[in-house]
Amino acid sequence: MAKIWVLDTETKGTGAEMVPLERALRGKRSAPARERVRVVKRQPDGSADKTPATDEPARAPRRFKLKHALSGQVLAEDTGVGEIVGLMRGMRSVADARVSVWEPDARGWRPLSLREQQLLLARAREA
Repeated sequence: MAKIWVLDTETKGTGAEMVPLERALRGKRSAPARERVRVVKRQPDGSADKTPATDEPARAPRRFKLKHALSGQVLAEDTGVGEIVGLMRGMRSVADARVSVWEPDARGWRPLSLREQQLLLARAREA
């Protein structure tokens, strides 16, 4: 019987490699359980249970900061996404402003990627 080969992407920065399926599964079983699995309990009618299966606390809403790109003036700080979208309505492109999100794990303000800013601007133009 022929071996089944899979692309193993669990390498450390060296790229992916083709390995037999048995070896890939063996590596996953012996790996530390750092990836959390969320179990969703199903009701008899087929709907998902609304109670979380993990003991993780509820995450607070994201907080954003909006700065004008040319002047550096802070237009909004510590606001929700709805207010940021509202302020971005009059902007021509994502180059007009810099949007950051507050990272609660003590890293501070993280600038949004270009794609994330484009999504916010698209949402502002839809409204």
